Amino acid sequence: MEFTVDGRLIEIADDGASLMEVLRDRLGIHTVKDGCSPQGQCGCCTVWVDGKPRVSCVTPARRAAGREITTLAGLPPEIRAGWGEAFCASGASQCGFCTPGIIMRLAGLEARAGRTHTRSEVASALAAHLCRCTGWQTILEAWDGFGTPAPGRDWAAAARRAALEGGVSQAVGPDVALGQGGFAADTAPAGALVALSDGRGGWALGETAAEARAAAGKVQGRRTPDERPMPLELPDGDWAVRLRTCWVEPAYLETDASWCVPGGEPAGPLANGGAFGAKLTSLLPGIARRLADEHGRPVRVLWSREDTVRRGPKRPPVAIGADADGCGVARVVRTPGVSDVIASAAPGLEVEEVDVAGPATSIALRGAGWVEAAVALDALSDGTGEMVAPGGGSAWAGWHRGSLQIHVQCGDPLDEIVLRSYCIGAAHMAYSWVTSEALAVDHSGEVHDLTIRSFGVVPASQMPPVEVEIMPSEGAPTNGSDAVFAAVAAATWRAAGQPPDWPTGPIDA
Repeated sequence: MEFTVDGRLIEIADDGASLMEVLRDRLGIHTVKDGCSPQGQCGCCTVWVDGKPRVSCVTPARRAAGREITTLAGLPPEIRAGWGEAFCASGASQCGFCTPGIIMRLAGLEARAGRTHTRSEVASALAAHLCRCTGWQTILEAWDGFGTPAPGRDWAAAARRAALEGGVSQAVGPDVALGQGGFAADTAPAGALVALSDGRGGWALGETAAEARAAAGKVQGRRTPDERPMPLELPDGDWAVRLRTCWVEPAYLETDASWCVPGGEPAGPLANGGAFGAKLTSLLPGIARRLADEHGRPVRVLWSREDTVRRGPKRPPVAIGADADGCGVARVVRTPGVSDVIASAAPGLEVEEVDVAGPATSIALRGAGWVEAAVALDALSDGTGEMVAPGGGSAWAGWHRGSLQIHVQCGDPLDEIVLRSYCIGAAHMAYSWVTSEALAVDHSGEVHDLTIRSFGVVPASQMPPVEVEIMPSEGAPTNGSDAVFAAVAAATWRAAGQPPDWPTGPIDA
């Protein structure tokens, strides 16, 4: 069958492949990203089919026969560059994995109806997408600012601020928003074997991702209708404050990936983002090295979306009871180092680590342990104090007429656009965590929510406005968004009336 891709006539076999498989695996167009493996739920693979946005991972290639396909790489250079600059100017791209698909959605709106869409209509149009980094607001600001000349920037300072906030070295610039963040799944050598988990402790290999999925016998993940039971019981006592959290999924868009050539060093899974700490101990580089040596060929190793949910680390659930003097009990799923981080934020809490069947846990995830303890103690105050993160950054958050107001102080801002972007992203993550995120894990420890839409991440249309004020400071630059994460979690829980169990459900602030 034939179709046109970015102005070029393509002829391929009609063998049941998806449009994404054709674009990525056969044509090497890596601006088309795979974030859900494939579930049709993240929007990272969005392209145009005859000028209309389409999620390509669940579009059979045969449905594109005789039609015109446009990817981000095929947009006119001035349009593509304009969107890259607009996203960079507003801070609408951090890791840059989801933004190519989002740009294709926004560029489609622009091409069909110009600037006639309201911001709420644009937010609704983003319902097919998930962004975990930016908190949506900066993406809507990029829509508003498209075509406006971008301000001059010190890119080295911007990258330094991004590294402080993200915890790993990161690039900042228009090319990042256009999907050129150097992701492992995109940079493997041509002809590399693809390895996917077979679900039985081994690895299934194929010449393409589709072939490896077939060899693995991959079964598509699902969203369960089951209840989401709390993993821990609250400590007995007549406490002034009670707080209990459930399992939640970090939900980073770029699933774990690595590749290696025989005898070489494997590519790291932290291409242009830290996955909020969840990839710091990823096993995939070691697996890529072993498989490449065994097969005598380059091997690209991928986790599916279901793999990241089942096997990726989670923040340890807690159940806290505290008296008015800040003393009490913090019960937490057993996790190396968690007692120390809780004690650092709430020395009056006696920590009880409990063995619970469930996913692996880690304190490497953003604020794990100390944020929950700090939020519990903040509930004993009048809410006017600041949250201070272990790294030294501080923040205050409050609600005013449905808008989140944030003050953050973290030394030299270096680049206010990047700092503001990370603070808005942290605000979205905290608001979403407190009000709507949950993961179904049964009493045997098996995770049942395996689709990206089942995690409860707040979409663009439901995220309240965020106003960030960067407070002057002459100190050395330090992370600020972790303190914002804690401050917004505390303010949102206070606005919800401080019910003991998270998620609380929507709030009226």
